[in-house]
Amino acid sequence: MDNTLIISLLTVCVVLLSVVIVTLLVVLIALLAKLRQVAANLDRITNNVASATDWLAPSKVIGEVAKLFRK
Repeated sequence: MDNTLIISLLTVCVVLLSVVIVTLLVVLIALLAKLRQVAANLDRITNNVASATDWLAPSKVIGEVAKLFRK
């Protein structure tokens, strides 16, 4: 085989692998950003649910109703 052919084939392989690696890195970064956004939304939702659950606790509701009748 000719040396120039080997060098050009290796160059093509290196370029293709570089493109694949850069593409995988971009996809991974985009996926991590999306997961971070989903985690932030889940955190906000769980805080809202916890707040609603705390407010709707039977002791709290009965206490608030009792305060209304005392005044």
